[in-house]
Amino acid sequence: MTTQTTNSTVANATEGIRVKKSLRDPIAASVMALLTVLVSMTTSGYSRITWGTDETFLFQIPELHVPAFATTLVLSVIALACTAVIWWAWAQRRDANGWLLIITGIAFVLSFLISTVAGKTSAHLPVAALLTGALAFATPLVFGSLAGVVCERSGIINIAIEGQLLFGAFLGAVTASVAGNAYVGLIGAPIAGMLVAALLALFTVNFRTDHIIVGVVLNMLVVGITSFLFSTVLKYNADTLNSAERLASIEIPLLSKIPVIGPVLFDQSVLIYLMFITVIVMQYLVFNSRWGLRMRACGEHPKAADTVGIKVNVTRWRNVLLGGALAGLGGAFFTIGQGLAFSKDMAAGNGFIALAAMILGRWNPKGAFAAALLFGFATNLGATMQAVGSSVPAEFLLMTPYIITILAVAGFVGSVRPPAAEGKPYP
Repeated sequence: MTTQTTNSTVANATEGIRVKKSLRDPIAASVMALLTVLVSMTTSGYSRITWGTDETFLFQIPELHVPAFATTLVLSVIALACTAVIWWAWAQRRDANGWLLIITGIAFVLSFLISTVAGKTSAHLPVAALLTGALAFATPLVFGSLAGVVCERSGIINIAIEGQLLFGAFLGAVTASVAGNAYVGLIGAPIAGMLVAALLALFTVNFRTDHIIVGVVLNMLVVGITSFLFSTVLKYNADTLNSAERLASIEIPLLSKIPVIGPVLFDQSVLIYLMFITVIVMQYLVFNSRWGLRMRACGEHPKAADTVGIKVNVTRWRNVLLGGALAGLGGAFFTIGQGLAFSKDMAAGNGFIALAAMILGRWNPKGAFAAALLFGFATNLGATMQAVGSSVPAEFLLMTPYIITILAVAGFVGSVRPPAAEGKPYP
C-alpha cells in the first residue's frame, strides 16, 4: 500500500513538471514564417520545375508549371499554422514537436526556390541538379565531421580538420598525378590526414598542450607548407605532379535510371559511395561495438576506463589517427573527386563547417551526416540560384552556409553536451 501511494505521489509530481520556457523555437519559427509570407506576397506568375530526366530513364516525369503565388500562399499557411502550434506549446510550457520547426523551415526554403524562378520563361528549378550538388558539397563535410566525432568522443578536440582536409587534397592530387591514376590518390589522401593527426596527438596526448591552440597552429602550418610547395614545385611541374585526375562515376545498373534519386544516389564516384558506407559503419561501431564503448569511456570518464584496463592514451592516439585518415579522405574530394588540380587553400573553411556539423549532429555519426547534408544544400543553393538568375545578390547567397554555421556553433540549435573529458589530458 505504501509503495502504491509513493508511486502515485511521484506520478502526480512528475505531471506537474513542465518544460522550461525557451523562446528559441518560437522566434525561429516566427522569423521563417514571416519570411515565407513576404516571399508569397512578392511572387507572381508561374514557376518551371524540371527533374533532370530524359529518354534513358525508366520513366519520365513531366516538367511542372506551378502557380507561384498560390503555391507559396499554401506554404505560408502551413508555416503559420506550425508556428502557432509552437507558440501554443511554449505558452503551455510544453515541449513542441521538433518536426514543426523543420516543416516551417522546409516551407520557407520551398517558397524561396519557387519564387526565384517565378515569372521567368528562361529559368527553371533543376531539382536533380540541386540535390546532386548538395551531396557533392556535403562529401568533405561528412568525412570531416566523422573525423571530429571519433577524435572528440575519445577526448581530443580536433580543430585541425581544416588542415587535414587541405593536406589530403594536396597529397591526393600529387600521388594521383605521379601514378597517373586517380584511385591512387585515395591512398595518399588518408596518409596526409594521418600525418597532421600524428602531430595533433603528439602535442595533445604526450605533451599535454592546449588542444585548441595546437589545432589552430596545425591549420596554419598546413596552409603555409602547401602554399609554399604549390608556388615552388607544383606550379612548375603541373604535368607530372599536379595534373587534374578525376575519379570516374560508377553507374549502378537499373537503379541509376530512377528519376531524380538515380543520378543523386546511384551514379556517383567511389568516394561518395565510400562516404555512405563509412557513415553506416561508424554509426554501428560507435554505439554497438567494444571499440566504440572504450572510445566513449575515454572521452567521458578516462579514470574509470583506466581502472578496467583500457589504455586511455593509446586509445586516443588510435582515434586521432583514424580521424585524420577520414578527414584526409574527405580532402581528396577537392581534387580527384572533382577532377581539379590542387590550388592554394582549397579547403576554404570547410573544416570549420565540418566542426559545426559535428556539433549540430550531437557527436553522432548519423546526426553529423544529416547536418553536413544541410550545409551542403545551403552551399549548393547559392550556386544554383545564381545560375537561374535569382534577384537576391550573389554575396548573400554565398553567405548562407556560414550563417547557418554561426547559428549552429552559437547554440541556436539547442543545448548540446560534449564528452565530459574532452580537451582534458590524462593522467
